Amino acid sequence: MKNPPGKYAQFTQRIIDTMLGPGHTPSELRKAVMARAARLASLRSGAPAPAPFGNYVDKVAQHAYKVTDEDVTALQKAGNSDDVLFEVTTAAAVGAALGRLERGMAALQGREND
Repeated sequence: MKNPPGKYAQFTQRIIDTMLGPGHTPSELRKAVMARAARLASLRSGAPAPAPFGNYVDKVAQHAYKVTDEDVTALQKAGNSDDVLFEVTTAAAVGAALGRLERGMAALQGREND
């Protein structure tokens, strides 16, 4: 996930730093979730999100409106707390937003999304 140049670079970096700061989940997990969601949002493939969050992260990144209570309940039954689910969900949402921003900036600059 690249930082967009120009006026958005500092803002984007602040968001990333906040997402990867102290939390209930390891920052490496949140970083992997953000990267996966960003790749999906910018229409690139890549490594799946860490288990057991793979399908959930993909759904949040691509079709958040399709996330159901059953999706969350399954992750809770797998031993994940509400705090963990919140952090994974926000990391996926932020990653997807940053991927879309990257894709939009590339389009505005008339270049292909790398």
